[in-house]
Amino acid sequence: MKKITTFLFIAFLAATSQAQNSTDGLRYSTDQNTGTARFTALSGAMGALGGDFSAMSINPAGGAVFLDSNLLFSTALFDIDNKANYFNSTENSFSDTASINQLGAVFVLNNANKESKFKKLTLGLNFETTKNFNDEIFIAGNGHTSIGAFFLAQAQGIPLNQLQNSDYQFLGQTQGTAAQNAFLGYQAYLFDPVDPNNPSNSSYVSNIAGNNFNQKYIYLSQGNNSKFTINFATQITDNYFFGINLNTHTISYDQSTYLLENNNNPGSTVNSVGFENNLSVNGAGFSVQIGAIARVAEKLRLGLSLDTPTWYLISEETTQNLESSRVFENQIINEFIDPRVINVYEDYTLKTPAKVTASAAYIFGQKGLISLDYSYKDYSSIDFSYTFDDSPYFNDLNRTIENSLKGASSFNAGAEYRLRQLSFRGGFHYEESPYQETEVVGDLSGFSLGAGYNFGNYTLDFAYSRSEQERNQQLYSVGLTDAATINSIYSNFMVSVGFTF
Repeated sequence: MKKITTFLFIAFLAATSQAQNSTDGLRYSTDQNTGTARFTALSGAMGALGGDFSAMSINPAGGAVFLDSNLLFSTALFDIDNKANYFNSTENSFSDTASINQLGAVFVLNNANKESKFKKLTLGLNFETTKNFNDEIFIAGNGHTSIGAFFLAQAQGIPLNQLQNSDYQFLGQTQGTAAQNAFLGYQAYLFDPVDPNNPSNSSYVSNIAGNNFNQKYIYLSQGNNSKFTINFATQITDNYFFGINLNTHTISYDQSTYLLENNNNPGSTVNSVGFENNLSVNGAGFSVQIGAIARVAEKLRLGLSLDTPTWYLISEETTQNLESSRVFENQIINEFIDPRVINVYEDYTLKTPAKVTASAAYIFGQKGLISLDYSYKDYSSIDFSYTFDDSPYFNDLNRTIENSLKGASSFNAGAEYRLRQLSFRGGFHYEESPYQETEVVGDLSGFSLGAGYNFGNYTLDFAYSRSEQERNQQLYSVGLTDAATINSIYSNFMVSVGFTF
């Protein structure tokens, strides 16, 4: 990629043309079945069990279930297998990422007074990756709508003299991203003015004709959403556990898309278009969790926890370029429009949904257990706003979120069987679609398997988790709004090593 030398700071009024949408809100509001190997093998159904670092991140009271001080770290291999169907053409793509996705320590302070109702206090520190953003999607097929429609739609209404005499940076500062896209399309000759002699002309016609376009689209992303937790928990009598988590969250996300379109349609003077967009996102957030676990019978535990919304402060940068090939006076002319400008947008605030989790676990002594978790999030409560301003510029987006998203339930079930020091585990997880129209994003479901061995002073655990989900991915928000059906299979391979001290 060429070095970008010019920096553009988008003015406050122009920031309204940023492309935030409900997908952005969901990207930072959902988690994956990942964490420690034991947690992953039980499909995350550990809210009433505790005694595990990832279980502690579901229900903070789980910190007080630890019997001894512990140190644990986990590594993961995360795979995504995507199958994209676009106008009856199918393409497969695959990505994988290896990382240290969890590292935690818990310190147990037992009360020396055996007669006291307060049995112990625990302090836990835990870092984990809650979502991996590494992904690759390849879409290809013969579509019926050109990428030229995307640029034409955004040019309509913009005076010709602005596209001729202004530059990309100035248009971004004064009118926003849509005007910048129109500038690129005009400079690449994708459309012409209806009245080229009128500087105030604001109507345009496409130079791309026909309804058959060979299109190839690639989507690449990388980064993660991570969480660092400070946990405080206590045990009262033998039956009650209480805890609180103070969480800091970090977003690191990079996305790049590229569309290549070719056509041989009669009447089309532009026969090839390549359009690249790059997005870089950084964010930091904070949330609180409270929870309780009660041993209501000798073998039965119940748990309840509440996650506050996470409040993020997010910054974004974008770059883009456009290339075209056209026929002019019987010659093929190639155009490459690269503004070499970084669009730096005003920071904004994102509030993700709160979550409530109810849990139950039945423990068969030293032989094993069965555990169930139910969680609920109202995704229609996702809210975008500017940091220190009551401006209405996100009102339309927030209204769209309220009308298109909904509350969604998730169910997790896990079981463990112990044979002396050896444990065998399995689980099932299901999450409803956050969309009212499930054709946009379908329900997610999957299973997990795992095993572990307790060596006394240290433990070794393995897990495999598989989830599957189908969704429709729209290429662009206007003009070329055709969508590909994406079937995604997510696989996690986990290894955890723990030490007791």
